[in-house]
Amino acid sequence: MTTPMRVPPSEPERERAAELLQKACGDGRLTLEQFSVRVGAVWAAESADELAEATAGLSQTPIVGSARTVDKVVTIFSESKRRGRWRLREARLKLFTLFGSTELDLREVLTDQDVIEIAGSCTFGELKIIVPEGVEVDVTGTVVFSSRNLHLAAVPRLPGTPEVQVHITTWFSNVEVVSRPYALPKS
Repeated sequence: MTTPMRVPPSEPERERAAELLQKACGDGRLTLEQFSVRVGAVWAAESADELAEATAGLSQTPIVGSARTVDKVVTIFSESKRRGRWRLREARLKLFTLFGSTELDLREVLTDQDVIEIAGSCTFGELKIIVPEGVEVDVTGTVVFSSRNLHLAAVPRLPGTPEVQVHITTWFSNVEVVSRPYALPKS
């Protein structure tokens, strides 16, 4: 008895699955980290079953939770941390840090954008941005008496994930962008 040949999914089938996942991320049914993992599985799928598994379990209603919509983060003589589930109102997040510390964790951000742009300034402060592994990041901007560090995991870019563009003008500051896998909370 011969085993049936496994036919890999076609490019249009993969693209439809990736678009479905992107819409689910924009609707709040998937976080950016979940989207990154699933879209990676779509492009790695070797059969229709594996493709279906990557898009399985997407309910039609958005998950209810603390998905607060954000379009700017201002930190002055303070500390500001944006973690957990949050939604980007638009593709551009404005940032202003003065004598403070700002941390943006994009691993659970909800967005359907192809490009996430973080733009602004950091003066006498520090900025840390955490992205999921496999997401492309580009960091630009003027650096004056400052340091800028980009520490991304040596993993291939996951097709279909948004590109993160960081354009920050820094004066006497530290800017760090790191990629980390999402760690499930301990029970």
